[in-house]
Amino acid sequence: MPRSVKIAPEIDAKLYAELVSVAKENGQSQRFVLERALEHYLHNVVPSQRMVRPEVMAAYRRSNEKYRELYKKLAK
Repeated sequence: MPRSVKIAPEIDAKLYAELVSVAKENGQSQRFVLERALEHYLHNVVPSQRMVRPEVMAAYRRSNEKYRELYKKLAK
C-alpha cells in the first residue's frame, strides 16, 4: 500500500479557513494539521461512540434538541 494517498474532499469554507489559520499560526502544513485531526477522530472519537448503545445516543440527541435553549441559558 502506498505511504500516502491524494484526496480532494469538498469541505465547509469556514472550516477550511480555520484549518489554514491553525496551520499558519503553528508553523505547520495544512496536511499535517488535517492528518492529526483525522487521526484524533479515528482513534479517539469513533471508538468512544461505539461504547454507547445506539438507543441511548438517540435518546440523548432527542433530549439535547428538546432542551437546547435551556442548556444555552444555563451555560451563561
